[in-house]
Amino acid sequence: MAFNLNNFIREKVEEIKKRVNKERAICATSGGVDSVVCAVLGHLALKDRLIAIFINTGLMRQDEPKQVRAILKKMKIKTKIIQASKVFFKALKGKNDPEQKRKAFRETFYKVLGRTLKKFKANYLIQGTIALDIKETKDKIKSQHNVLSQIGINPKKFGLKIIEPLATLYKSEVRKLAKALGLPKNIYERMPFPGPGLAVRIIGEVTPEKIRIVRKATAIIENELSKFKPFQAFAVLLNDRATGVIKNKRKFGNIIVIRSVESENAVVAKPSKIPYKILEKIEKRIIKEIPKITKVLYDITPKPPSTIEYV
Repeated sequence: MAFNLNNFIREKVEEIKKRVNKERAICATSGGVDSVVCAVLGHLALKDRLIAIFINTGLMRQDEPKQVRAILKKMKIKTKIIQASKVFFKALKGKNDPEQKRKAFRETFYKVLGRTLKKFKANYLIQGTIALDIKETKDKIKSQHNVLSQIGINPKKFGLKIIEPLATLYKSEVRKLAKALGLPKNIYERMPFPGPGLAVRIIGEVTPEKIRIVRKATAIIENELSKFKPFQAFAVLLNDRATGVIKNKRKFGNIIVIRSVESENAVVAKPSKIPYKILEKIEKRIIKEIPKITKVLYDITPKPPSTIEYV
């Protein structure tokens, strides 16, 4: 869809001003391009009547809370970090089914946001829902955490009035918008990261220990593939285990899958053609730096038939 960036920015800023009027709003901000763009649009419209909220779910990538705070501080956007990891791990405990996990995350996410709204005496929630989130939820491919009305849940259940400035845009258009807003390259080129975080990169039950494993593996993969600039690259922790031989001793350990894809809007995707030497280097680092891992695999499945994420 071709659209005029400056007109879009002006229209959305006016839309937010009109809807919020003289009240307050919070913006759920994960540090990804979608939510940061929403925070900037909200800030342009409301100034100090907007607070960007980062919910530390305990499911984020390495050093994410600190990085997000720094990004938003640089843009002079008022920011609060909400510590809620215990609440999310409790909600996910014992759940193995992918949809159950997504729904548990969504319920917890909006309950925390509802309480936060009251705490800061705000009336509106601005969030970075994009067109693909709505499409995949409607098509029942997977339930996105930031889509409510499309699946029959009234946001008022959580005490929320929701504004979704980017609901008609796809990822490539949001990146152009971010650039037009003057956001730095490390934001508008940032790899997509799912709302439920590393929870959707663990097959089976989510535990703090499993999150630590997949967080470290993801950091290694992102570091080693940074110069190749894939659309998305990450680690997945499988539920199965495999026998390994470490220092001439038999060891039963975890399995990590490397996932790296090329895409424009995440509607379709192709596996990245990573040089074999780089894959070998990633495998060696993962095995050495994460002692619980005994096997590393590389996923070459496109979307479709696969989805980019595993859960």
